[in-house]
Amino acid sequence: MFRRILSLLIGFPLGIILVAIAVSNRQPVDLILDPFRPETPALSIELPFYIYLLAALVLGVVLGGIATWMGQSRWRQTARSQGRRAARWQAEADRLARERETEAPAASGQLAISGR
Repeated sequence: MFRRILSLLIGFPLGIILVAIAVSNRQPVDLILDPFRPETPALSIELPFYIYLLAALVLGVVLGGIATWMGQSRWRQTARSQGRRAARWQAEADRLARERETEAPAASGQLAISGR
């Protein structure tokens, strides 16, 4: 619950700021991708300025997510190997418990026979 309130307290003002930036930056801007002939570019894109800002924001979030994911790969690999190890030990414990359960009735039967 606290996390949700905190995300709303941060996300709502951030959304308002982004909408305000988009409304105030509607004029078209050329993005020239030809550094050798900027006066007559071979590659250029004309879009409203806020689209560039939002695209940079999205690109930053995606690249940050990828960097974080790659940085945590060692921990994910350790968790996978520990999970496999735990599953192997659990299977061994289950097998031993089944063996003990199957041997217990046979041992109690022997005790009953020898007790006569």
